[in-house]
Amino acid sequence: MVTGVLIDWGGVLTTSLTDAIAKWIEADRIDGEHYRDVMRQMIDHAYRGGDGESTVHALERGELDGPSFERELAARLLTLDGVPPVAEGLLARMFAGFERVESMYDMLRDIREHGVKTCLVSNSWSNEYPRDDWDDVFDAVVISGEVGMRKPEPRIFRHALDQVGLPGEECVFIDDIEANIVAARTLGMTGIHHRDADTTIAELESLLRLTLRRA
Repeated sequence: MVTGVLIDWGGVLTTSLTDAIAKWIEADRIDGEHYRDVMRQMIDHAYRGGDGESTVHALERGELDGPSFERELAARLLTLDGVPPVAEGLLARMFAGFERVESMYDMLRDIREHGVKTCLVSNSWSNEYPRDDWDDVFDAVVISGEVGMRKPEPRIFRHALDQVGLPGEECVFIDDIEANIVAARTLGMTGIHHRDADTTIAELESLLRLTLRRA
């Protein structure tokens, strides 16, 4: 029996990170191939078991502030003019292309009406979140930089489960990063690897044995 849904934000409740980054690369005239090489190294280390801590770990836990990370990242990137991009505001520009996926928000409202508890579990990059209607869609909110823990650390999932008062075996976790899903499954949760809204909602309908409203 599923009584709780834990869910990521960026790339799940929003349009894809790939699309947002593509808009930023064009707007800031970033050397895209060089950017992808830099980020591949950083993300592989942070999410696929690299040795030791990195600036991504520190940023996501809130141990490193956004401006410090922006300066470090900007120094590693290049524009098409062969110079680093402007560091100030870099993260905001990177994520400015995120757009809400309304069908996912409608789904959260719908399952809450059926008595299912919901919890946001998001790794933050010192970014601002649009929280205006969060009271309507979440029973609890866990932001990595605010709690000093990050996915895929098991402790952040335990913390989220405590916030909704549910065991892992009764919860579904939805994310677009496989490493985070693997970590959640070790605590008994069922994982859904998000690729698009229609597929995720269909999988959730099957698990909850509900027919959810569709736009």
